[in-house]
Amino acid sequence: MRWLTLYARSRHVPASLAAVLLSVAVVWSLARIGGGTLGDPQVTMLILTAGAMAFSVGLGGQDLGLDRTAAIRWMPRRAAHVLLCGVITGAVLLAARTMSGQEASAAFVVRDSAGLAGLVALGAAWCGAQYAWILPFAWVSVSFVVPPTAGVATQVLSWMMLPPGSAAGTWTAAVLAVVGTAVYVAGGPRR
Repeated sequence: MRWLTLYARSRHVPASLAAVLLSVAVVWSLARIGGGTLGDPQVTMLILTAGAMAFSVGLGGQDLGLDRTAAIRWMPRRAAHVLLCGVITGAVLLAARTMSGQEASAAFVVRDSAGLAGLVALGAAWCGAQYAWILPFAWVSVSFVVPPTAGVATQVLSWMMLPPGSAAGTWTAAVLAVVGTAVYVAGGPRR
């Protein structure tokens, strides 16, 4: 069990978890001031994006050369790390919704947290772990300003705010989750 503790510390998991909890509290408080709830798609999207961005820091170790030459298998650890980032972020949001007495749409949260975890993993593989937050931040920024229309390209850009049953939202999240995780697991973070 000691290796798990060391791995969690080296990947900043405790600090990331604290940042996720803090982001839920801050966004929820700001949403309540503005008359929103945790059930609003924009509030949910902000919380999940902040959580994914917080966990993105841990997608790379202190020494990337050491990570690549270590005598342990990194592929399963990388896959588990991305999976746990999505699961923990979604679970924290669902728990906050349940504690606040609001109806929790698990399908919406699972879809968005899986897609964002894959997007962060893709960012780590493309830009490095220190800049992995850029892709989810850019995507959430674009989806706030894209006008809602029926076009497929617009639905792909705003997949985080689409209802859980929409095909474009589900497929975009699934592709991001699978491709992002596969690219990160195969190559690790960029140097």
